[in-house]
Amino acid sequence: MANMMALNTVYNHYLTTYARGSVSKYDTHKKSELRSIYHSIVKLNKESPLYLPDTTKESRIFAIGLKENSRELHNVIASLGGMDEEELLNKKAAFSTNEDMLTAQYIGKSTGSASEDGSISETDIPSYEIEVRSLASPQTNLGSFLPADEMGLETGTYSFDIGIHNMNYEFQYNITENDTNKTVQEKLARLISGAEIGILANVETDNGLSALRLTSAASGAPVGKDSIFSVSDDRSSKTSGSVDYFGIAETTRPASNAELVINGVPRSVSSNHFTLEKTYELTLHGVSPIEGQTATVSVKNDTESIKENINRLVNGYNTFLHSASEHGTEHTKDQSLLREMRGIASIYKDGLNHMGLSIHEDGSLSLDAKAYENALEGGDPRETLSVVKDFADSLLRKTNQISLNPMKYVDRTIVAYKNPGKNFATPYITSPYSGMLFNSYC
Repeated sequence: MANMMALNTVYNHYLTTYARGSVSKYDTHKKSELRSIYHSIVKLNKESPLYLPDTTKESRIFAIGLKENSRELHNVIASLGGMDEEELLNKKAAFSTNEDMLTAQYIGKSTGSASEDGSISETDIPSYEIEVRSLASPQTNLGSFLPADEMGLETGTYSFDIGIHNMNYEFQYNITENDTNKTVQEKLARLISGAEIGILANVETDNGLSALRLTSAASGAPVGKDSIFSVSDDRSSKTSGSVDYFGIAETTRPASNAELVINGVPRSVSSNHFTLEKTYELTLHGVSPIEGQTATVSVKNDTESIKENINRLVNGYNTFLHSASEHGTEHTKDQSLLREMRGIASIYKDGLNHMGLSIHEDGSLSLDAKAYENALEGGDPRETLSVVKDFADSLLRKTNQISLNPMKYVDRTIVAYKNPGKNFATPYITSPYSGMLFNSYC
């Protein structure tokens, strides 16, 4: 049990400190892909020398951040069709005529390969007229406003239960002689939010009064239930009465669904972020300014779609470079990584310049829209885009290498080289990276 609790602490520390908040479908893998990664690790272990890495906190943060940043760049390229060389940069881009109301991303299947004249063939991709009548909202329990500097409960250990997602969680806390309503409310806000059970808590203040607000992370009216979560201390294992005192049991605003009209048909969805007919990923931001007014969701033409894809590639590449240079220290070989990335870009420099992509002194890229349009008009689109595709493919391979061995870019001392021709695979070469996650816990 103790080992499981330690592992859970390590996992939560990693997720909250280093891991990115976004997870995409490109973070899932087939068995064949996992098998390929395994064989790559075995080969890496077999050929790598024995070394002692720098174990400073800065190095650990850099290595873990580098792996996560490479994953982000990998996913950006993959989302542009990078997993299929023929479809890279051919992915359609969606648009909304009112981005204050909603934004859209095309998630449908590829539109096909290039035709004889170099243009990208199209399938029948539907467009939609959408009116947003109301947004989806979470459940809110706003407690009673109490004098911030007073306390009406006796000292002791209190507890209460929160029921959410068919699970019950008990929270215990102490009230001491020096506590006030506000300090206890702040303590409960940290306790509930830190538990990460799907409820966010904060303290509201007003003219010397304070109240505890509980808000569900999920939105939308629950199916077959009156509420998303409930708060009670009826069966408390410790002293009860704090729920009624702070007034956090009553739902002040129930969760509700978003109400839409899509192509004239009313529709209700439980979240402000959802997929539409497996074609678009929509995010709602506001309601229609006038009743009956709609926003059109459709796909851009080939030229605009390719331009947006290139812009996303450029932004992903620049973000990766910025993160690598920002988190690099004297304990890391960040300059080595930056030189490698700049070297990849320099290989395709002439072709990228022809497409309107300029390489700056710091290695970052920028796209000149006019030069891009002239490049597409002045030649065979397949040949024009081939350089950018090759560049993206090289970046994809590089991100895979970085993900396999981020410790390559951390200062390390070589202890011994393998005996050429007589070396064997060892599992310990990649252990320094995973071992960093357990530092200070074991």
